Amino acid sequence: MKLKKVAITLFSLLPVSLFAQETLTHKVDTYVSKFNRQDNEAVINKIPNAESAEWMKANVPLFACPDSTLEEIYYFRWWSFRKHVKETPEGTIVTEFIEPVKHAGKYNSISCALGHHVYEGRWLRNSDFIKEYIDFFLYHADVGQSKPRFHQFSSWLADAMLAYYLVDNDEKFLTDRLIDLDKDYQKWEEERLGENGLFWQYDVRDGMEESVSGARKEENMRPTINSYMFANARAIAEIAKLAGKDSLKKVYTAKAHDMQQLLVDSLWDTQDQFFKTRLEKGGLHGAREAIGFIPWYFHAVPDKAKFAKAWQQAIDTAGFNAPWGLTTAERREPTFRTRGTGHSCEWDGALWPFASTQTLKGMANFLADYRFGPKTLSKADFYHAVHQYARSHVMNGKPYVGEYQDEKTGYWLKGDDPRSKFYNHSTFADIIIEDLIGFKPALDDGFTIKPLIPEGQWAYFTLQGIPYKNKIVDIFWDETGEKYNKGKGLLVYVGGNLVAKSKKLKPLNIKLK
Repeated sequence: MKLKKVAITLFSLLPVSLFAQETLTHKVDTYVSKFNRQDNEAVINKIPNAESAEWMKANVPLFACPDSTLEEIYYFRWWSFRKHVKETPEGTIVTEFIEPVKHAGKYNSISCALGHHVYEGRWLRNSDFIKEYIDFFLYHADVGQSKPRFHQFSSWLADAMLAYYLVDNDEKFLTDRLIDLDKDYQKWEEERLGENGLFWQYDVRDGMEESVSGARKEENMRPTINSYMFANARAIAEIAKLAGKDSLKKVYTAKAHDMQQLLVDSLWDTQDQFFKTRLEKGGLHGAREAIGFIPWYFHAVPDKAKFAKAWQQAIDTAGFNAPWGLTTAERREPTFRTRGTGHSCEWDGALWPFASTQTLKGMANFLADYRFGPKTLSKADFYHAVHQYARSHVMNGKPYVGEYQDEKTGYWLKGDDPRSKFYNHSTFADIIIEDLIGFKPALDDGFTIKPLIPEGQWAYFTLQGIPYKNKIVDIFWDETGEKYNKGKGLLVYVGGNLVAKSKKLKPLNIKLK
């Protein structure tokens, strides 16, 4: 299928929020001026630093809150994400490394964080380049290459495309690619499906090499790829429903059901109460790793008390709770952080933003959507983890995001390596928008607000200019009514019209029609 070229502009096709106050746009200018001053701009792609402030004001939902760390890193991550938007002869893409790396495909493309890029980019008011990026990997990344590039790494692309559609609302783009997503799923089955019905993957092809339970040459059945393939099957079933392909919907509904059952039956360790890697040679690996939280990212876990117990490890200091964030292996593991330091890529305990993103979204889903979530964790636990994640974005006192960190000191284990600078291997804005603020898109003409901000934590916040189904949504929280002068409490506007309000920071269901 040929790439359908999409016109790209620097500025939004949707209007900026009616409430985009001068103070918020000035805030963007102030942050961007700081970021630009601290940057030598060694690599320039589509949008240079000089144009970054205007691009952000035209495209990024504007955010303000009393937590200065969260607020600054929110804008820093958008400023950094923009650096990776790159025009190529085969469409606009989003890079992972700002500098060229030898394991990349053409144009420095890498598929490992593709799902993260789509989840993050969907919140931009002009996100059409994300469609080009998706098409690049579906149709062009492997052409002329000596080895597969799209399947070089595990992927949850179909799931991410559905998540993008929930915001963007371009049904034709989604359904036009249904047959290709079906073919791609079948290709994954040919390449990675074992006789027991589970998918296997080398840890390096999960982007998680030198892990505790993994191996570069062993065909282990990991919670990663099996969660991804469950989510992809479920997404393809939903896309087939949108396209009116009932038989294909039935096929993928059955695949998703079977995958979920196998994931729960085969990867859950009843003794340690955690999802683990099943080894090629037999049995479950003994260690708990952060990949055991990934099934909740995709709502693949039944809402039962026995599964909820896994999340106790997220707040246990002998589990995954370290001074600088959530570790990639439990800290009590005997081989924790023994595989080297900074010489390769060790996923045996150190902090990786890629994994932090997955764990945080899983935690948010568990708290917001599971009965046993609030009985196991608190909003304060989630807020603490998000704040830790934001605070970890620092090097030499300046905002920074790199590859991976020491869990005790926050030191970036690749040091000040140019290849690691602005490492685009995770999300941040998506965690703030969908999970902390709780803006939950829906398939129908509506959305839900499920805030995970602890009671009394913030006296105010605003998120303005959220693009949603060709409309603009603005959210305000004001305890006194004096910060924004619109009244007390939680207020939600669509197209400048007040559509919902509450005196408390609690869930709200909103219909657009």
